[in-house]
Amino acid sequence: MEFILEPIARSLTRFSPNTVSWIAFVLAFLAGAAIILSPGRWPLLLPLSAALVILSGLFDALDGKVARLTGKASRRGDLLDHVLDRYADVVMIAAVAFSAWCDPYIGILAIIGVLMTSYMGTQCQAIGAGRLYSGLLGRADRVVLLTIAPLLQMAFMLFSDGWVVLGPVSLSAFELVMLWFAIVGNITAVQRALKIWKMVPP
Repeated sequence: MEFILEPIARSLTRFSPNTVSWIAFVLAFLAGAAIILSPGRWPLLLPLSAALVILSGLFDALDGKVARLTGKASRRGDLLDHVLDRYADVVMIAAVAFSAWCDPYIGILAIIGVLMTSYMGTQCQAIGAGRLYSGLLGRADRVVLLTIAPLLQMAFMLFSDGWVVLGPVSLSAFELVMLWFAIVGNITAVQRALKIWKMVPP
């Protein structure tokens, strides 16, 4: 992956790394808008949302590299990156949660799982033990799943009425991914909390 990111980062060195962070956030916002507007327009907006999620994730991976290449790495830049990342997560997942594709309660649980996972990662940094990335659901995993979800939803629309029946319930592809975020995200948060607990002296 590095051999792909490095030349792209070099081509962006004329921009501020903070600008790259903002581009990633704007793309995430547009991805969320495409998702929430996609019912009824899904053949166009679902693949567009997948492309926007990929681009947002790409620019998010590039801002730190641009900062290092230009010698502009800073604590403020790191703060901005983390703040915009959390807003990007919330915007995209909330767009799914409050769209016609998803039960909002499932979406809210997904938001909690994702935010608690990220919070535990930074909480480890706050106690001086460095940023924690371990666990079952990291940010890269979320980007991949949020890219797959609209494409899988398209398949559901092509081969069924958009929902799959699992026992007594029917779920959309988006709901399946949100359930994964809700369950695995909270498991990851607990995993990280336990790991941090062991690092903290009694």
